[in-house]
Amino acid sequence: MKADAVRGHLDGLLLAVLEQGPLHGYAIIAAVQRRSGGALELRTGTIYPALNRLERLGLLSSSWQSEGERRRRCYELTDAGRATLAGERAAWDEFTAAIGSVLNPGARPGLAT
Repeated sequence: MKADAVRGHLDGLLLAVLEQGPLHGYAIIAAVQRRSGGALELRTGTIYPALNRLERLGLLSSSWQSEGERRRRCYELTDAGRATLAGERAAWDEFTAAIGSVLNPGARPGLAT
């Protein structure tokens, strides 16, 4: 899938993946890839700046955790992040309904063609 397809939706993707609990960067990348059936492959150069920005906005918090001898920064949603995720989902539903009504006008009852 083209990188442009993710543009504008990255924040929502990251927040949604973190809804289930804290994850470190590579686990976030793997979760997005797994949940998208392999269609979305995020790069570290894409997600780490976004995670840092979301943390600065107060939507995520982070802490260092040790796994064996490795230390990894784990990110989790804040209450503000959960509220923002709800807004992202509502905006996505509205967006996909609008695009769907144009691309597939006969698929929704009551819409004129």
